[in-house]
Amino acid sequence: MPCHIGYDRSPKRRHHRDPDEFLGLDLEDMSPKAQAVTGVVVGGIILTGVGLLLVFHPQFFWLIFVFGWLVFPAIRLFARGIAGLADAREMSPAKAGKERELLRALQARGELTPAQAALETSLSVAEADEMMKGLAEGGHLDVRVHGGALYYSLWKEKEEETRGG
Repeated sequence: MPCHIGYDRSPKRRHHRDPDEFLGLDLEDMSPKAQAVTGVVVGGIILTGVGLLLVFHPQFFWLIFVFGWLVFPAIRLFARGIAGLADAREMSPAKAGKERELLRALQARGELTPAQAALETSLSVAEADEMMKGLAEGGHLDVRVHGGALYYSLWKEKEEETRGG
């Protein structure tokens, strides 16, 4: 067996930049407001630096092109923060009221199908189905199957389940 000193036969790993990381910060842990503010601050610092460079050292004007590319991730971060803020405000008061009505019906009845929820609330069957699926996907409702039908319920405390509730 030949000896290959310094030869690595493992597949080469390429460094892929994580799209949810910016300047070492994990964007998933940041609120939309913090993302927008960070984008503005970083972009402002870069643009201020470019402006100062032009004023005090105009012979290095070509560095504008180098620093100019650094502005784009800051703009992306700002846009991501604004989009997150818009998503947070997307739920209208009317939709929030319907969701509250649905949750009260679930609390009163224990578990409901979308059709039963439509009878108990002012929601249509399609609205109730969409809202219940969204809440279940978010981990807010428990989903069970009885006789081929999906029943949604609020999560029960472990104490209630052990008591047979």
